[in-house]
Amino acid sequence: MFDAANGMVRGGLRILAVANQKGGVGKTTTAINLGTALAAIGEKVLVIDLDPQGNATTGLGLDRDVEHSTYNMLIGEASLDQIVCETDIPGLACAPSSLDLLGAELELADFDRKVYRLKDAISAMEGSKAFTYVLVDCPPSLNLLTINALSAADAVLVPLQCEYFALEGLSQLLRTVERVRNTLNRRLMIQGVVLTMYDRRNSLSDQVAQDVRSVLGDKVYQTVIPRNVRVSEAPSHGKPVLLYDGQCAGSKAYIRLASEIIRREQDLRAA
Repeated sequence: MFDAANGMVRGGLRILAVANQKGGVGKTTTAINLGTALAAIGEKVLVIDLDPQGNATTGLGLDRDVEHSTYNMLIGEASLDQIVCETDIPGLACAPSSLDLLGAELELADFDRKVYRLKDAISAMEGSKAFTYVLVDCPPSLNLLTINALSAADAVLVPLQCEYFALEGLSQLLRTVERVRNTLNRRLMIQGVVLTMYDRRNSLSDQVAQDVRSVLGDKVYQTVIPRNVRVSEAPSHGKPVLLYDGQCAGSKAYIRLASEIIRREQDLRAA
């Protein structure tokens, strides 16, 4: 057990918010494939889809036409236990999204503890579900849904596309994380930044990687996720790329990323 005030590990369950306010950076792809990779190496994983687009839900082969979704959980109509669905992947479950989330921010405005709705829902289920990791797929904006995720999380995992404006968007997210840490969640930390859509043939990818590493140092994972057509194809088949093509470069990269995250968690526990 570690000091929550300093952002250290709290017992067995780790909650990671997969967040970046910029769209198209591989955020949902990272959430579902990292979840699959963690499950493949023996972790018990829950992916919570907080994005109204619901791509994590469909990307894990689930139907978005469900009776209860994360929307119902946030407004108190259902518990997290009631909305969790098993996937076809052993060890991996999903709390599905729905389009109703589009109106959640307005509805939550008058709720008590409106920024802690997700935190309270996870706390209420911890005794009945033996998850070791919860991955929260956030919407591509810094709205109340994302703030709920950051308020509940132990750490933030930031997918960052290797493109020109990457650092500008990253700076805004880091400022938001720091504000949340100072006001809502003292344990929140940056678990790491994963470089996505990396193209070794493009000198810009190398330049962005160097720039990010020069700013954040060892907060940037050594593993990079390559631009890979199989990763792009997998969601249309309702599968993580590790199931769609387990031997492609993208699948191997996500397995390495999962192993790197586990090593970082072990280092935190040993600190």
